[in-house]
Amino acid sequence: MAMRGGGRKRMPRSYIDDAGATVRRPAPSPSPSIFDYPTTIGRESDASSLCSSRPSSAGGPPSHASSTAASVIVAPSDRAACLRAINSYLASLTPSIHLKHPLPSTRDIFEALRLLLGNIGLDYALSELDRDLPPLLAALRCPIKLTKSALKTPSTPHAWPSILSVLHWLTQLARASDYLSSSQSPPRSSEYDIQGYIVRSYSLFLSGDDEAAAQLDAEYLEMAERHADTAAQSFEALESEVPQHEAKLREIAAAPSRLEAIEAERAAVVEDVNKFRNVVDNFSEKMVKMRNSLEEKERELEVKEMERRKLDEENEGLRQRVQGQAMSMRDVERMNREMQAVERDIVDGESRRNEIEEKSWVFNTEVERKYREIVAMAEQCNQAIRKLKLGNGFQLVLKDKGSSAAEVMGVDYKTLLKPALSALSEELKKSMASNLEELIDLQKRSHSNDMMLEEKRVRCSSLQEQIQEADARMDMLKREMEGHASNCASEAEKSLKDFAMKQEQVDILEKEAQEFLLKSKEKLQIVIRESGEETQLCAQELLALIDSVSQYKEFMASTISGIREGTQVVAAAVKEASIK
Repeated sequence: MAMRGGGRKRMPRSYIDDAGATVRRPAPSPSPSIFDYPTTIGRESDASSLCSSRPSSAGGPPSHASSTAASVIVAPSDRAACLRAINSYLASLTPSIHLKHPLPSTRDIFEALRLLLGNIGLDYALSELDRDLPPLLAALRCPIKLTKSALKTPSTPHAWPSILSVLHWLTQLARASDYLSSSQSPPRSSEYDIQGYIVRSYSLFLSGDDEAAAQLDAEYLEMAERHADTAAQSFEALESEVPQHEAKLREIAAAPSRLEAIEAERAAVVEDVNKFRNVVDNFSEKMVKMRNSLEEKERELEVKEMERRKLDEENEGLRQRVQGQAMSMRDVERMNREMQAVERDIVDGESRRNEIEEKSWVFNTEVERKYREIVAMAEQCNQAIRKLKLGNGFQLVLKDKGSSAAEVMGVDYKTLLKPALSALSEELKKSMASNLEELIDLQKRSHSNDMMLEEKRVRCSSLQEQIQEADARMDMLKREMEGHASNCASEAEKSLKDFAMKQEQVDILEKEAQEFLLKSKEKLQIVIRESGEETQLCAQELLALIDSVSQYKEFMASTISGIREGTQVVAAAVKEASIK
């Protein structure tokens, strides 16, 4: 049996490929992915396959993939729904792509494939889509098999169903990847990182690339250090935020409770409603008074108008009588007296008219002042209505040209304002009832809390007595401790001296331990080196054994073929002898 030369060697790459197990080195990616693992490493030993008649199971997809590929092609009735699902997901990505129905363009299909593969972290593996996509889908265990002809003309009717099925499958895979990346917590992501690191490091070890393995170790160590620094900084930042949150918590605890805020708001609303009702009542009373005074003035004006008409009629009658009668001195004197009486009446009428004009002027000024007060009260009412937030948008608008109170105030305030106020009062009553129930509940709780406080007060008094007794005992113990301390001081000096001596002994032992540790590390390195050499020797012996087994198989095959030829010759000779 020929043995191979010594020295530290790994299994050559060509030998592994010939044995049937192709170990693929994963392409470097900017960030670890859940799909970053080799997919063609078999479970069975290739050495055992050499020593038996069984074929190697390493490499290649499962045999049932072709049988299930036809079952996952999208049915014609479901193609529109699948295309809508693909477009809805592509619209959420950047840049967004829209595939037209029924046959999109080839450029849009290729862009959609690259965008979906890029979203799951596999776009680096595609230099030429028609060449690299089929093996990539096979590595991802995609049940649909694409041909190069389908990828060259994907928008044709015979190739579009399989392309649509692959797009729908990649969309579901991308959605699952997004869900996993969004739902992963920091511990699970670090776990995935270490798993990916182990898989890639083992893959590089199998491929014999020591430099790449060392570089991967250095990169992962640097990433772990950065992660530790980031975690420490985030922890310090969170610690700095703790006092702020505690201050906010104290502010929230010191703020009034929700019941108190509701009670204050209810009291403010009730006060506003009462003020508004008082303003409305005062305004109504003033309007009634002004209406009554206006009616009195109108009646006085009608009386004056009737008196003026009577005077005009009397003057007209006197004028006719004077014109129809003959004039005499006595009549002239009588007429002069009557004229003087009429002049006196006219003077009295003018004085009365002046008084009426003065009263009307005073009345007008009073009306203007009242109108300004009414405008101010209407503004206050509008502010109160806005504070009440009735929701109907009602506002009091005065009309200065109105001839009655209804025209001045408007007719809508009774139909709009009163129902809103009644509804608000009903809501206030309901809220007051609910607040009253809460108040009763709080009173019950307060009563129970008072009882608990009383119990705690009694307990505190008993504890105070116990504390006083304990203080007396403490005083006695202090006196005993002072006496004991003087005794312990001398013992402490002795103990310090003993401790110094033992410390010197410990230093000597530490030096000896360090020397022993260095020697042990050197021995460990020697043992590791020797074990590595022994491992290499065992591997070489195993390879030599495999070579000898294969040579023996060839020798046995040639021997068996020779025996078969000899047997055939003997059988032919026996047959000829039997015939003769």
